[in-house]
Amino acid sequence: MKKISFVVMTIGLLHACSSPKKNKPERIPKIENPTNKVLLSSEIVWEKLNPARGDQSPQAGTIWGDRKGEVPTGFLAKFVDGFSSPPHIHNVTYRAVVIKGRIHNDDPEAAMIWMPHGSFWAQPAGESHITAAKGEENIALVEIDKGPYLVKPIEESFDNGERPINIDATNVVWLNSKKTNWIAAESKAEISFLWDDSSSRGLFVKLPKGFKGTLRTNGSVLYAVVIQGELKYTLPQNQETKTLDVGSSFSATDKAIHAIANTNNGVMLYIRTNGSIKI
Repeated sequence: MKKISFVVMTIGLLHACSSPKKNKPERIPKIENPTNKVLLSSEIVWEKLNPARGDQSPQAGTIWGDRKGEVPTGFLAKFVDGFSSPPHIHNVTYRAVVIKGRIHNDDPEAAMIWMPHGSFWAQPAGESHITAAKGEENIALVEIDKGPYLVKPIEESFDNGERPINIDATNVVWLNSKKTNWIAAESKAEISFLWDDSSSRGLFVKLPKGFKGTLRTNGSVLYAVVIQGELKYTLPQNQETKTLDVGSSFSATDKAIHAIANTNNGVMLYIRTNGSIKI
């Protein structure tokens, strides 16, 4: 079984990501042959998440990977107002972030607790649960480490040793530059470490209103999805600036410098990477 640590409130990892700060700003090198890419929310192709349910199926739009294959995958799931699934299980563990509306995900007999946008949850493979949605528009980002992503009856339930986790947006623990050296003091950004499995990790990044700067990454895997707000992203290949709304994303497959800015309200990102970042 693959061991995953959820670290929103784990002191060990938070301390590990902290070190003495440097007052002198680092020189930012130019990246040769940048791999930066952008996927706008308007470019996402939607299809039925569970075709067996016909018109009652939620919609799914892939951001990276292939949920029908055996690769790490991230996709958006869209639910109509009042949606409620029957009790079911999945063959793989998934993690998810509420992007729009309110989502309930818990045991079939649990009281309804609605998670707002910016909330995070993890659902272990094999565990019976229901998913429900409430709101004019309900969208979640869902990611898996390996597919295919399947829906199965509760008669096939099993215990894989993991336990579910639901974190309301109001309970997310944020760190600033005084707590982690992944953030430069002048950026005034904040970060929250969500999970780590030793080879990859997931985190939230919050950028303040008026932010203009860079997000530097050194991993061979980097996916960043806009969870809240509107982000201006400048591609290094041609200096074209694109506007990324909620559900849009940017990525890279090598060391990269991402030029980002927001002029309106603050922006929140969900990031999956196998490296570290610097804001």
